[in-house]
Amino acid sequence: MQFKVAFFTAALATLAAASPATRGNVCSTGPVQCCDTYTSASDPAAASALGLIGVVLQDLNVGVGLTCSPITGIGASLTSCNSQALCCTDDSHGSLISLGCAPIAL
Repeated sequence: MQFKVAFFTAALATLAAASPATRGNVCSTGPVQCCDTYTSASDPAAASALGLIGVVLQDLNVGVGLTCSPITGIGASLTSCNSQALCCTDDSHGSLISLGCAPIAL
């Protein structure tokens, strides 16, 4: 009986230690972006931002994030994003707009 209790306790501790921790980067394309708005490129606000930076997209159904900032740094938490957390393929346009975005659950 004591062996079963010891085995169960050891197994439970091993599982708890091996559980993946949520970090500030769960996006394979770069840091998770915290964006004020998530919409498609066809949205007038997104189209205006794209026009300002001179980006022309062939597919207007691409998800975009507007007014974004990366969630990075020591101690950064995914729960620190009070807006829309997005995983984007192109965040090279500064904080104005990120392209190829999809929402992620925190």
